[in-house]
Amino acid sequence: MAIRTLKKGRSGADQSADHAEVKATVEGILADIESRGDAAVRDLSAKFDKWEPESFRLTPAQINACIGLLSDRELDDIRFAQEQVRAFAEHQKASLQDLEVETRPGVLLGHRNIPMNSVGCYVPGGKYPLVASAHMGVVTAKVAGVPRVIAMTPPFEGRPAPAVVAAMSMGGADEIYILGGIQAVAAMALGTETIAPVDFLVGPGNAFVAEAKRQLFGRVGIDLLAGPTETLVIADDTVDAELCATDLLGQAEHGVNSPAVLLTNSEKLARESMDEVERLLDILPTAATARQSWTGYGQVILCDSEEEMVLEADRIASEHVQVMTRDPDYFLERMTNYGALFLGPRTNVAYGDKVIGTNHTLPTLGNARFTGGLWVGKFLKTCTYQKVLNDDASVEIGEYCSRLCMLEGFAGHAEQANIRIRRYGGRNVPYAQAAE
Repeated sequence: MAIRTLKKGRSGADQSADHAEVKATVEGILADIESRGDAAVRDLSAKFDKWEPESFRLTPAQINACIGLLSDRELDDIRFAQEQVRAFAEHQKASLQDLEVETRPGVLLGHRNIPMNSVGCYVPGGKYPLVASAHMGVVTAKVAGVPRVIAMTPPFEGRPAPAVVAAMSMGGADEIYILGGIQAVAAMALGTETIAPVDFLVGPGNAFVAEAKRQLFGRVGIDLLAGPTETLVIADDTVDAELCATDLLGQAEHGVNSPAVLLTNSEKLARESMDEVERLLDILPTAATARQSWTGYGQVILCDSEEEMVLEADRIASEHVQVMTRDPDYFLERMTNYGALFLGPRTNVAYGDKVIGTNHTLPTLGNARFTGGLWVGKFLKTCTYQKVLNDDASVEIGEYCSRLCMLEGFAGHAEQANIRIRRYGGRNVPYAQAAE
C-alpha cells in the first residue's frame, strides 16, 4: 500500500500567492527605510504597532523598571532557562578548536574561530512575547564572544514586554530597543541616524520578518530563514491520540499558518488523533489560532513501515520532529533532514522551545535539507591563514603553483610564484611563464 494522506493542507499555489504579496510589501518598506532612516522607522512603528516613543532604545532605568515588574519566581525561571542555553552553547564552543598544522616541511596552515563584531537579535512579540527567543539569540551570541549584541522586540499591548526586556538584559544585550517587524530588522541591517548597523541578523519572526531577512542577506549575514513554526509528529501505536493531538496543537497555536503534520504507520492512531484534535480545540484557550492553522496547514500521513516514515520525514524536512515510537533512536540514526529531533514521549517541542538548552531558532520551509539551526558556531567565522617558513618550502610550492596557474591561463598569478622561485631558489624562471 502506498503512502496515503488522510488530511491535506493548503495547496502550494495558494501559499505561493501569499508569498508574492509579502515580497512586494517588504521591498517597499526596505526602500523607504533605506531612503528616510529614522523617520521611516518611526512612521512604520506608529502605523503597525501604534508605538512612537521619544527613543526606541531603552535606558538602563527603563530596563530596570521592566525587571522590577517581574516576580522572583519569574526571574528565577528566566535565569534557569538561560543557564541551560548558556551551558549547552559553551559545550558547543569548546568543541570548536583553532587549528595549526605543518602540512609539508615549512608549510604552516591554520584556522581561527573569530567572533563577529556585531549582531542584531530579533525577538518576536506581537502576538506572544517570546521570552525564549531572547535566550537563543543574545545568550548564544555572547557565549561566542560577540562584543556588540543589540536586541529588538515589538511592544506588547502598548508597552515593552517586561519579561522579554528582562531576558534580553539578563542575557547580556548591549542595546535594547522596543521596535518590531520589518522596521526592526531593517534598522539593524541598514542602520539609521541613531542605530549603528550590525554584521549579522538572527531570530525567528513572521512571514514579513523572514522575507525582510531574505532580501537583506548579502548586506548582512543571517542565521537562516526561520518562517512560520512547523512540527512533525512521528508516532506508532505505542502512544495514544491525546499525546499526538496535544503535540500537534502545541505548535499550531504559534500562528494561523503553522504546519502541523502527523506521520504514522497506524491508521487507528491517525483517525483517533484527528478526533482528539477536534476535542482539544473545543477547550484550548488559543483555539482560534490553532484551529485555523490545523484546518489550513495540518496534515495526517499514513505509512506502512518505519522505513517509509523515514523517507517521508526526510522529504518533509520539518523544523521540529517529535518521535514517539518503539525505538526513537531508529529515526535518530537514519533521518538526515530536520531542524531538531525530540526523541521519545517524555520530551516534546515545548521543552526545546523554552528551556532545555538547545537552540529553538531552526530551519523551516524545507531548509533543513541544507542547514541546521542557530548555534554558537553561527556567530563565529572560521578564518584560515597560511605561512611559508623557509626558502625551500616557498620554492617547492611555487613551482607547482606556477605550472597550475599557466594551465589556467593566469600569467599574473604565475608570476607571483615565479618571483619567489627566483628570489628564494636562485632559479631564472622566465617572466610570466610556467616553472620547469
